[in-house]
Amino acid sequence: MSEGRKLDTPSTRGPRFSFNLDSDVVGMYSERIARFLGTGRYLAIQTVIVVVWIVLNLAAVAIRWDPYPFILLNLAFSTQAAYAAPLILLAQNRQENRDRVSLEEDRARAAQTKADTEFLARELAAVRLALGDTVTRDYLRREFDELLDELTERLKAKDADDEVGDDAAEKSH
Repeated sequence: MSEGRKLDTPSTRGPRFSFNLDSDVVGMYSERIARFLGTGRYLAIQTVIVVVWIVLNLAAVAIRWDPYPFILLNLAFSTQAAYAAPLILLAQNRQENRDRVSLEEDRARAAQTKADTEFLARELAAVRLALGDTVTRDYLRREFDELLDELTERLKAKDADDEVGDDAAEKSH
């Protein structure tokens, strides 16, 4: 810190360069790269490049840019690995976050479903108790059938009594 500068005085320097990246955008592209690195297509392309690199450096004497032991090729692989590993880890972290959010939503949905089921069970029990105190259609039908049977028996008995009374009246005449 310079000698005459105070902390409560604003800096006279111009604005500083600020490099801000949206973490979601970086994460989205890192996931795409990580998915591509795990495909057979990537492995085939990399294999072709390595074979061509080695063949050109062994066979084409005039254009050897990386003679055996292929130090430049090893440097390229090291650089690739230095970027691939963090990209893959970033993609895994984002997937873990999505899995965690999904798990929390599943737990909340399961708790709500359980609460709804318990509520419906209580309501159903209350309806069953209320129905126990009320007359059901089957109960009424059975009672009416019994009443009808009793009335039929009484009518038959009355008809029988009337016939006996009519027979007695005819005999007395």
